[in-house]
Amino acid sequence: MEALAHVNTVIGIILSLSIAHLLKGSVKFVQHPDRAKPYWVHMLWVFYIFLLLIHFWWWEASLSRVKEWYFPEYFFVISYIILFFVICALLFPDDMKDYDGDYERYFYSRKTWFFGALALSFLADIVDTMLKGEDYYNHFTWLYPARYVSHFILCLVAIRVDNRRFHGALVIFFIVYQLYFIFKLYYDYFNGG
Repeated sequence: MEALAHVNTVIGIILSLSIAHLLKGSVKFVQHPDRAKPYWVHMLWVFYIFLLLIHFWWWEASLSRVKEWYFPEYFFVISYIILFFVICALLFPDDMKDYDGDYERYFYSRKTWFFGALALSFLADIVDTMLKGEDYYNHFTWLYPARYVSHFILCLVAIRVDNRRFHGALVIFFIVYQLYFIFKLYYDYFNGG
């Protein structure tokens, strides 16, 4: 239990920094409306990552299933949450001077990094789930493997595609799927399903 408390503390710190980064970046549009031009696809990705972070915090409550902690498990879980911080930092860089405050231009110039890190997070999610045990993994419906396979592949496709409509449809699909996944997972759980 002591190791788990330590892991949860570190996760909480990095998760808090990630959420703070998203909130700080989002508020800049209100604080300095003339300095940056928001882009709806970018802002939907911000919302999606915020949703993932909140769900991640809830998801990691199941780390209590890990009975023995060793450095590799600890290193993996901490690396996983650091990956989310990197994704947040990619969504809101410290400096937008090279892009004249244009988030559309910025987003597409960094989409390889963003979607590469997001794809990696779906691979890490599989390992994280398996770390909690085979019974834990098996209690999920087809939605879980469908999620990580489809999302991983779509992230790789998004790296190659520049079409703005594709990227708009993609982020909407990810948000809808995530909301459905969360609702289905916890609704069934609380209703004995």
